[in-house]
Amino acid sequence: MRIFRKAASALAAVLLTTSGATAGDFSAFQSLGFSPDGKVYAFEEFGVQDGSGFPYSTVYFIDTEKDAYLPGTPIRVRIDDEAADIAKARAQSRDKAKALIETHRVFSHPGVLSAFNPMGEVGADRGRIEYLQHAVEPVPGGSFALALEEIPLPLSDTCRDITPEGGKGFRLKLVRRDGAAVDTVVHEDTRVPESRACPLSYQLSGALTFHPREGGPVHVALVLVRSFGFEGSDGRWIALPFRP
Repeated sequence: MRIFRKAASALAAVLLTTSGATAGDFSAFQSLGFSPDGKVYAFEEFGVQDGSGFPYSTVYFIDTEKDAYLPGTPIRVRIDDEAADIAKARAQSRDKAKALIETHRVFSHPGVLSAFNPMGEVGADRGRIEYLQHAVEPVPGGSFALALEEIPLPLSDTCRDITPEGGKGFRLKLVRRDGAAVDTVVHEDTRVPESRACPLSYQLSGALTFHPREGGPVHVALVLVRSFGFEGSDGRWIALPFRP
């Protein structure tokens, strides 16, 4: 383990200080939609893995009441061939997800992508996003706003030498509801999941809304997590459902 940590530390130093180490892998995001009752939300992230060059696609199905993955998901596909087309990986993941897509009818209920800023907008506030929940004009009601705050958490053994400045989680709050100021915690990490692969930072990157025919609206906050990668920072998506 000591040898591994020394090697990881050396690799981190090289990758973070070499001017050419800028080829990190940031996943593309594709919202798939909601179940008719809003109890399930699905999305896909896909890209080409840094280092290996292997195309991948992952389809997530989230129980919006429990904020948990549906059993048997996420559905992950990676083609271990750098010459493979990313479209092939996406087709395979969609094929594997077909039964769940049809059962929950997510393609029939896309919801509203109310705000979206993946990574590239210069000067954007990465810790706050404000949006309207209806895609009509004149807009009924007021705006909603979310605020993200990074919080220190214990490091895993794997990440101790890769991110020596400390472990990072985040707290997400709803700070405006229908035009009025509020202070409601939507999510707060108590640990850093291994799936985040030594996170470096978090960005509040979007929001979706959906209004079922029966029941209250469902909102989904989109958080982009930047983590340590082989050739630079990697970016992956976290979708956090809540009912405002």
